[in-house]
Amino acid sequence: MYFAALLARTEDGWEASDTELDDVETLSDLADLAREATPDEDTVLVLIEQEDSWFGVVRIDGEEDPRIYVSDAAAAARSSYGELLLTDELLGRDPGDDDDLDSLDLDGTEDGEDEDDADGADGASGSAEAVPHGPVGDPGILDDLGVSEKELKSLSEDALSEIADALGASEVLETVR
Repeated sequence: MYFAALLARTEDGWEASDTELDDVETLSDLADLAREATPDEDTVLVLIEQEDSWFGVVRIDGEEDPRIYVSDAAAAARSSYGELLLTDELLGRDPGDDDDLDSLDLDGTEDGEDEDDADGADGASGSAEAVPHGPVGDPGILDDLGVSEKELKSLSEDALSEIADALGASEVLETVR
């Protein structure tokens, strides 16, 4: 199971809406969806969480390129929603080098189980190098909103609630959860 929500910063505070990602195929689609959430080009955060195994934050500020943070790239790579966030640029790959994600052995651990993660890191030749275990992206994505890089990296279970709490948006997030 996954949970995805949009948090849009407005003059009156944060507004939340849950969002369905089934029709979103690319990061550009996700950014467009987020921009539609606010007419004034305010900051919009897309918060995505997959069964407490990983979470992602996408920040869109007006027409600027999206900024992304993913708590565990290897876990996210096993999720179709995580693949939206794991761009070539984020992973430090040359554009068009999609073979690494396609070659992942999805052996049933994609639904949050992590028993084989250590074995996969040691036994996989190219995949482990292309999709690192641990966080990727911009850890300073929420610095100016009250969540430091250190705090963001230390979050694990219930990370989205802790982020919303730090932003002063926990009540609005809970209404869409």
